[in-house]
Amino acid sequence: MFVDKKPAVCVIGLGYIGLPTAATIARAECPVIGIDVSEKVVETINRGEIHIEEVDLDALVQAVVRRGTLKASTEMQAADVFVIAVPTPFEHDGNHTPDTSYVMAAAKEVAGVLKAGDTIILESTSPVGTTEAMRDLLADLRPDLRMPGADQDKPDVAIAYCPERVLPGRILEELTHNDRSIGGITPRCARKALAFYKRFVKGACITTDARSAEMTKLVENAYRDVNIAFANELSMVSDAMGLDVWEVIRLANRHPRVNILQPGPGVGGHCIAVDPWFIVNGAPEQSRLIRTGREVNVGKTHHVIEKARQLIAENEGVPVGCLGLAFKANIDDFRESPALEVAASLAREFGERIRIVEPYAAELPIEFTDTGAALIDIDTALETCGVLIVLVDHDLFKVVPAEERNHAAIYDTRGIWPDAQEKPGRPGLRLAS
Repeated sequence: MFVDKKPAVCVIGLGYIGLPTAATIARAECPVIGIDVSEKVVETINRGEIHIEEVDLDALVQAVVRRGTLKASTEMQAADVFVIAVPTPFEHDGNHTPDTSYVMAAAKEVAGVLKAGDTIILESTSPVGTTEAMRDLLADLRPDLRMPGADQDKPDVAIAYCPERVLPGRILEELTHNDRSIGGITPRCARKALAFYKRFVKGACITTDARSAEMTKLVENAYRDVNIAFANELSMVSDAMGLDVWEVIRLANRHPRVNILQPGPGVGGHCIAVDPWFIVNGAPEQSRLIRTGREVNVGKTHHVIEKARQLIAENEGVPVGCLGLAFKANIDDFRESPALEVAASLAREFGERIRIVEPYAAELPIEFTDTGAALIDIDTALETCGVLIVLVDHDLFKVVPAEERNHAAIYDTRGIWPDAQEKPGRPGLRLAS
């Protein structure tokens, strides 16, 4: 009789992707040990609690911790499958050079407990070639084990790359139902990783080589970035021409083959605002459009800051409500957020006149230290602020009726208040882009 032996899984990195991934695998009844450098994170998870906000994650973590299928530790543990989900930021060189040191540090820790038959899967968004570089590091550290590639017919270890495709606020659902690209160092590695993912992924799992899978993840986010850049550039063009960009886009999208996205104050998040630079770094001469898209989106944030500065200066002495800090609506994730950059820049210049409304923050981020800015709720902002700057389209902001906000000068970077009155002079002025 066949008995399915559940593999022991070690997930390295318990952040926005690592923790939901670990909990999802644990729900499939695989024993999971999550590794994180933060003792506070480890203690929180072992209590059955979470340190990040994500829909339904609290209940799932509580359930799998209580069941005993998920535990957390600061010390690397032996396992059958290792999933690396650590950050891949930029080097501090001003050139957007990818920093893979966290990946390599995780691989070095894994090397200490690695044994024949294990599988290592890199999920971190990475430059093309990172999985192979990780393999080479493991080969140097563990010469007693045969690594895949390098003419090894039957390697002792399988190594693959498999990035997530998830949207904050829908992570648990999308980890399970979205398709996956699984890139192995060799086809044998890809098949072994495929067998693992089919334990908890209901979407299609497509196998390929590691470099193609790495590039696929970068291309997906670069595609989105370039399309957002078109909308953001269009908003600045419309502003220069005195046009309402929201009306232009609404009418253009009635064309059966046109689907222009909505502009905003820039692009944020750890993926779309970062991944295109990995492509540019790898092929700078051939990625002119991708680079330009990034520059347009960064430039849009500077455009918003300047327009907001002008509006605040025109309303001298009036308290200013900046609505939202997250990089997208209805989440608590502020990574690479243009809204945060705009609000912090204004706070450094205008000090205590700046009031921040962010329903997903218990306190202001470190960027506001010593600025004099204060965190207030939406009702207080509507009652006290003569200038309102919409930076995030949280549902809480969308439902504010016109009569509660038309006393203020409004700069709506998200187009959530199309009924805002346009009046000459200071009160009631609405800027569209």
